Amino acid sequence: MYQLNDQIQKHVVKEKENIKVKQKNIVLAGFHAIGARLNKDPSTIRTVYVDPSRRDNRMRDMRAKLEAAGVRVMHADHNRLAGLAGDIPHQGIVALAEELQAMLTFDDLMDQINDKTFLLLLDGVTDPRNFGACLRVADAAGVDAVIVPKDRSSHLTPAAIKASAGASETLPVVTVTNLAATIVELVDAGVPVIGTAGEAEKTIYDFDQKGPFAWVLGAEGDGLRQLTRRRCSDLAKIPMFGAVESLNVSVAAGICLYETVRQRQG
Repeated sequence: MYQLNDQIQKHVVKEKENIKVKQKNIVLAGFHAIGARLNKDPSTIRTVYVDPSRRDNRMRDMRAKLEAAGVRVMHADHNRLAGLAGDIPHQGIVALAEELQAMLTFDDLMDQINDKTFLLLLDGVTDPRNFGACLRVADAAGVDAVIVPKDRSSHLTPAAIKASAGASETLPVVTVTNLAATIVELVDAGVPVIGTAGEAEKTIYDFDQKGPFAWVLGAEGDGLRQLTRRRCSDLAKIPMFGAVESLNVSVAAGICLYETVRQRQG
């Protein structure tokens, strides 16, 4: 009898795992991430868990919006919320939602290259918060897609999704096996790919960025890998006039991307 019960329990666990895989739930933690999904497509939010002890105006407004959209709202204590959100600050609200990411293959991207193509490539950005912040600034600058390597890169974890502030659901993230080979293909297709490096002789202002253009940035500290550097069309540095020697990658991405925006609007 005990053996039968064990078999039943294993079957139930397996079925739950199968359901979880089929549903492809992701965790959205905090007001900003849940609000962005609510505005985009409330039907993809499966359940929202809230801390019943939080009764401030922000929580009341969010609950009213969720209930008006027909989203199921359930109470959960702090431990339950923390267990769902992991190390992400949840602010007393966590949602389980369908995975919703703008999908684009590299082949599709290559077919869409035109005289206004604008891309960001990230090499070795493994911190999910930095990755999400890069997506956020890329989306704000009007980047067409962000390209990352399959290995040595963060992907869309709950921390990255939260840091992206909704950008992860609208901005295509293209994952490639070999970033260096991808750069070669882009250059051959007529897209200059400029890598950032502190020792470069040229600055980010020394390039004509009105046509198709791509920036590639590495993680703070390590920077670009050597093979990535060699495959770039050229290297550029951000002029630094203070005591600090480097910038957070998302800050550097914002500076580079908005130089392209400035030139294209001029």
